[in-house]
Amino acid sequence: MIQLYYFPGNASMAPHMLLEELGIPFELVRVEREKGALRSPEYLKMNPNGLIPVMVDGDLVLYESAAICLHLLDAHPQAGLAPALGTPQRAHFYKWLMWLTNSLQPALISYFYPDRYVRDEAVVPQVKECAEARVGALVDLLEAELASHGKPWLLGDAFSAIDLYALMLCRWTRGFHRPARTLPALGPYLQRVLARPAVQRMVASEGLKPPLV
Repeated sequence: MIQLYYFPGNASMAPHMLLEELGIPFELVRVEREKGALRSPEYLKMNPNGLIPVMVDGDLVLYESAAICLHLLDAHPQAGLAPALGTPQRAHFYKWLMWLTNSLQPALISYFYPDRYVRDEAVVPQVKECAEARVGALVDLLEAELASHGKPWLLGDAFSAIDLYALMLCRWTRGFHRPARTLPALGPYLQRVLARPAVQRMVASEGLKPPLV
């Protein structure tokens, strides 16, 4: 059985939601990060970066949220949670996934972990301020995309795993001065993703508290 090493609200959310959408058996293994589990030899053997998540499926040990999601999608194409291979829609799926992981997610990490990027703690507030501004500009691009086509999901008419990944990252803005949920197209979109039964199961099993986005 698949095991997903997770912590509530962390980057394990996207693969957790995807596993729920797929409806396949899996086991959640909570990583006690507050007790130093991320630096334990056992965990570092699975993920030498000391980060969440990790997925174990038999002999396969995989880390990086996007890689886990892509593997699950490839292993279960019948679920229809990604456009067909070789299509323009699949290309856009890759584009948005890479954008979320390479642009929006690093900007969010800079906000939440500014000490990783500075030597002088006195400049931490400035790093956080700049990171929040950068995140805001990127979220505006998501807003513009949704507003431009007026369809229910990021890729248009069809729901896909990219919507789960977008929900996860937009949720991380919930404490910002201008959270993603306050934008006119993004707000209803996030509520549509949140309303999915699979997402609600993730919320319940991880014990997430409002505001959910």
